[in-house]
Amino acid sequence: MLIIPAIDIRNGNSVRLKQGKIENETIHSNDPFETAKLWKSKGAKRIHIVDLDAALQNSIDNFSIIKKICGEIDVKIEVGGGIRDMERIKNIFSAGADFAILGTAAVKNPEIVKEAVDKYGQEKIIIALDVKDEKVAVKGWKEISEIYIEDFVLQMIEVGIKEFIYTDVSRDGTLSGPDFKGLEKLIDRNLRIIVSGGIKDMDDIIKLKKYESGGVIGVIVGSAMYTGNFDLQKAIKAGENA
Repeated sequence: MLIIPAIDIRNGNSVRLKQGKIENETIHSNDPFETAKLWKSKGAKRIHIVDLDAALQNSIDNFSIIKKICGEIDVKIEVGGGIRDMERIKNIFSAGADFAILGTAAVKNPEIVKEAVDKYGQEKIIIALDVKDEKVAVKGWKEISEIYIEDFVLQMIEVGIKEFIYTDVSRDGTLSGPDFKGLEKLIDRNLRIIVSGGIKDMDDIIKLKKYESGGVIGVIVGSAMYTGNFDLQKAIKAGENA
């Protein structure tokens, strides 16, 4: 199981938010590139990057930072945040990203997902399942759609998606543990699932490891690493061997 460090970028800084709220922001570094180098040095094989300014439709441009990370850090990079049209998807891949993560665009315009899958292949496109009260959150988690998660998953399967990132928005950044109950609704569907939101310690990794046979391929860890609750090297070893 992959242990995937998260780097959320806002105003050029590496930050963490609690429950996706800007007023609950903590800046951990003013150099996301150095943060990516650190996680690479500790054994990360994949890094999760979110451009929060793009997700929130702010005017600040973090693209040069993302391009530098993708071009100079030799690990797999998945990029999300504000990817809402084919031009942005093209730019993300041109920058060197290995995967593009679609959220709001997939909810508002499912046809763009099919177009992206047809052009780049289903292994390159990941769908963000950002969930609150069993419904899908959009626009940087500022809005809750009327679409239930299970209906949305079925819709995405129909257009060729196999890989999803499941995040319980209410748990993100809280260190309260992942949403196992919600996760159990998604396993055993021949999907690849990455779990995010609330990861607090090694016990969560061990528990999630038990869901590998149901399709869980990885876990994204953010706040736990930045607050010192979590040893990435030990977690990677546990993910591979537990």
